[in-house]
Amino acid sequence: MASYARAFWTAAPGAGEIRPVALGDPGPGEVLVRTVHSGVSRGTETLVFRGEVPPGQYAVMRAPFQEGDFPGPVKYGYLNVGVVEQGPPELLGRTVFCLYPHQTRFVVPVGAVAPVPDGVPARRAVLAGTVETAVNALWDGPPLVGDRIAVLGAGMVGCCVAALLARFPGVSVQLVDTNPERAAVAAALGVPFASPEAADGDRDLVFHASASGPGLQRALDLLAPEGTVVELSWYGDRGVNLSLGGAFHSGRLTIRGSQVGTVSPARARRSYADRLAIALDLLRDPAFDALLSGESSFDRLPEVLAALADGSLPALCHTISYDGE
Repeated sequence: MASYARAFWTAAPGAGEIRPVALGDPGPGEVLVRTVHSGVSRGTETLVFRGEVPPGQYAVMRAPFQEGDFPGPVKYGYLNVGVVEQGPPELLGRTVFCLYPHQTRFVVPVGAVAPVPDGVPARRAVLAGTVETAVNALWDGPPLVGDRIAVLGAGMVGCCVAALLARFPGVSVQLVDTNPERAAVAAALGVPFASPEAADGDRDLVFHASASGPGLQRALDLLAPEGTVVELSWYGDRGVNLSLGGAFHSGRLTIRGSQVGTVSPARARRSYADRLAIALDLLRDPAFDALLSGESSFDRLPEVLAALADGSLPALCHTISYDGE
């Protein structure tokens, strides 16, 4: 029975630390989970780490089991896979996914964990939260048979969207990024790759996930008349400038925001649990392993997040191992 755990906190913008956390015993309807892997959601978590959450978005940006407040001290994160050590018999020993921060052990309600399907390795399962974002984006799209589609931004979210689109019949999809090293990831996912300058235009649909103003502008420029950009980027407190004097009005172009905090209205009858279960099932595909680009021990998380935040550590999904914790 664990009486304490250790958790990662952003103590102040740009500074992380590991703190002890007291744990109570799980009560009725609760589980005690021992973490085996967590993942760093590079875009959102590094934005939080740098203290770039706008004050007007503090409430919207709260993670399900966040402690503290922005800009800090705050315990933040949501890609956690662990093993149930105490709880209902049907969950004991099961590997589960939970939207929980980086912490060695934790107690949550039973309904907060989702069993990881057989055939999905625990480390790959940390991608469930990001694949869930991609599922919601495709519901918001939505792609149609025969569509010409670009995914602009080959980070975690963009790559997950491209991986799902690669399964659609009759769809032509191209993954677009400024980093030529992402071509190998695109090949592993089974989609063509192009730089923004060389990307194919006349797209029916563009999913934008580069988190940059120039990227959003290029996404608009790639559209065919009546085309739609599904905006997946989170910009924090940064402004975005767009030139809308060209084909935006004459081409009747659309920019549609997609936000994983709400199930897409196109599938409003589905619950959050339904969407997460779909994401976990999709992770049976080993192609997603191409997104797992590095691993560090939990003790190194403060320096790892600092390196991810300043760009000195390039990664898609950097995972954290809790061996021996």
